[in-house]
This record gives sequence, structure tokens and C-alpha cells, in this order.
Amino acid sequence: MSALHNPVPAPTQWAQLRTEAFDRERAASTVVIVPIGSTEQHGPHLPVEVDSLLVTAVAERAAALAAAEVPTLVLPTLWVSLAEHHMDHAGSLTLDFDTLLAFLRCIVRSLQRQGYRRILLLNGHGGNIAALNLVVDLLTRELAVPVATATYWVVAAEAFASILEGQPNLLHACEAETSMVMHLRPDLVDTAAARSVQAPATGFTLTGGIYRWRGMLHWSCSGVVGAPQLATPEKGARLLAAAASVLAEQLVGGLVWAEAD
Repeated sequence: MSALHNPVPAPTQWAQLRTEAFDRERAASTVVIVPIGSTEQHGPHLPVEVDSLLVTAVAERAAALAAAEVPTLVLPTLWVSLAEHHMDHAGSLTLDFDTLLAFLRCIVRSLQRQGYRRILLLNGHGGNIAALNLVVDLLTRELAVPVATATYWVVAAEAFASILEGQPNLLHACEAETSMVMHLRPDLVDTAAARSVQAPATGFTLTGGIYRWRGMLHWSCSGVVGAPQLATPEKGARLLAAAASVLAEQLVGGLVWAEAD
């Protein structure tokens, strides 16, 4: 799909369009991306907007690539979600599940009423993964519209593994996230703190295949898991490009929306 490597510019930002710019006749074939971020601590070296900043960047880049082949729109990013496990750290905010579900139900129902049939809830926060799977299950049956969800670093896991040096994939305030913020907003990164912060190399693992909820302090006193000292802006550029490319390939490849029409 060579067009993804040489995209034709197209308007993709929902919030920037005038009413007459929305193409009702193509609504059913338009991919609508709903980016979902978070506001939560990211250690001593990154701001609390990291998840929202990064998922927005991935969504916008993927949409620009995909729009060369299919109409694609990106909604404004939801900047708060399920971050209860970070609430012991200052600056963190959270929703409860019922509120998140109610918000997304209203958004998806609004899109459905206007004829949209290809809706992707693009996740940028690890604490949302299980919940968004359930949201997709509930809304697909309730509204009879095919809703999908994806977490960008899971979609791009193979590519991320080939770029990162100190961890297999994105963790938290880590080599991956720090690199991407260094690329997008270097002014927001305390590089000295990133080099000196004490952080476990891994975390968030199951115990013998059994899940149990634990707050972030269980995994890391600093709020960081991974290797931020290995971050570079060059890695950040490569990670963002990889996530956007892989996601765009999925969105226009047809398999996700095979039964959407």
C-alpha cells in the first residue's frame, strides 16, 4: 500500500471543519478515530499530559496516512480516563468506569446518528485496555454499530521492540514515552531527572497468570517503570512514525471493517 508512504493531504481534524465540509454521503466509509488519553503522573521528568499528547500525535499521523486511501477524521482527544492506580501521586485525575462508558456511548451514538460506521477508540493509556475492550463489546451490541479499539503500542509492538534498547515495549514514563515527548515537546522533559530517576526495569506483570489490581506505588516509588535514561528524540521520531504507519495500514486494510458496511 504505497500511498501510505506518500499521503495526499486531506483535512482530518474533526474540530477544525466547518459544518458544510462534512461529507454525509461518505460517512459510512469514513474512519473516525476517537483518541483517549489520560491526565496522570509520569515521574519527575515528564508532565501529566503525556498519554493525551502521545495518543493525539499518533492519531493525527495515522489519519494523515490513511486519508490518502480512505476518508479519515480525528475527534478531539479525551484527556482524562481510568487512572485510579495513579491517584496516590499529585496531579493525577481519574474517571470511574460508568462515566467513561457513558461518555463514549454518547459519542458513538452521535456518530451513528450521523451515519458513521467505522469508529476506532484509540487508546493511549495502559489502564484503559481492559475497560475499552468491554466498552466495545457493550456498545457494538447496544447500538448495532461496529466499534473497534486499539492501543497504539500494542498494534506496533513488533516495530517498537526493534527500536527500543532497554525494554521490549512501552511501559510508563519510560524509554518509549520519554523519547516521544523529547521529539514532540523537548521543552517538557527534564532530561537530568530522566537520567537519574530510580525505576524498575519492568512491572505490571501477572502472578502465575492471575490478575490483581495494584496501585502504581506497588510497582515503583518514583512512578516510573522502564529505562527513561535511554531515551532520545531520534527514537521518539521513529516510534511515532512506526505507530502511525502500522495503525494506518490496519485502518485501510479492510479486515477491521470487513463487516462494517
